[in-house]
Amino acid sequence: MPASSARAVASGAAPLLSIGQVLARLTPEFSDLTPSKLRFLEEQGLVSPARTESGYRKFSAADLDRLRLVLSMQRDHYLPLKVIRGYLDDLDAGLSPTLPGGVTPGPSMLGTVRRLGRDDLLREASASASLLHDAVSASIILPADYYGEDALGVLRALVELQRSGIEPRHLRGFRGAAERELGLIESALVPLSRRKDASSRAKAAEMAVEIAGQLEVVRSSLIRSALGRLTK
Repeated sequence: MPASSARAVASGAAPLLSIGQVLARLTPEFSDLTPSKLRFLEEQGLVSPARTESGYRKFSAADLDRLRLVLSMQRDHYLPLKVIRGYLDDLDAGLSPTLPGGVTPGPSMLGTVRRLGRDDLLREASASASLLHDAVSASIILPADYYGEDALGVLRALVELQRSGIEPRHLRGFRGAAERELGLIESALVPLSRRKDASSRAKAAEMAVEIAGQLEVVRSSLIRSALGRLTK
C-alpha cells in the first residue's frame, strides 16, 4: 500500500472513497472507467487502495490523483501499463522521470477535471464561434454542453491550422480515418470481447490503448516520411 493510503487510514484525517465515489469523480473525464477497470488497475499494481475489515476497497485523495495520472497517460499518450508502472515506480522512489519521447506529465494530469462551457472554450483557445461551428460540422469536435481538455487542444490546433489556410472542412476525412482505425482495433479484440468476465473486459480496454499507440507510431512515421519528400 502506498504510504499516503496507509497514513489516511491510520490518521482518519481525510475521508476515504468507495469505488462508487471514485467512479463518480473520475467518469466525467474518463467515460470508459468501470469498476472492473479499477480492479484491473489494482491487480496491475498501479494503485493500492486501503481495505476495510470487511474487505471493501477505500481510496484516498492520493489514490484518486494517482488514478487520474494513470488514466491521463493512457488516454493522452497511448502508453501501455508497463511503461506507466515504471514511471510511477520512479516517482515513488523520489526521482523525476520522463516518459518516452521526453514527455513530462503536466500539472493538469493531477488537477481537477475541467469542464469548459462554450464561451470559456472559445476564449481559452482564442477561437471564433464560426471556427468551433465548422469544427463541429466537420465532426472534428463533437457537440456538447461542456468541453474538456481534448476539445480545447483540438480547437487550439485548428486556430493555428487556419492561419495556414487549413479549415475544418479540409479535415473531414480525419473522422473517417479514426473510425477505420477503430475497426482495426475492434477486430483485434474479438477473442477477448467474446469473453464476458470483468477481467477480460479490462484487459481488452488496456490492449485497445496499446494498439492505438502502435497505430499512432506508424501514422507519425508515414507523415514524417512524406514531409521528408516535400523538403527534397
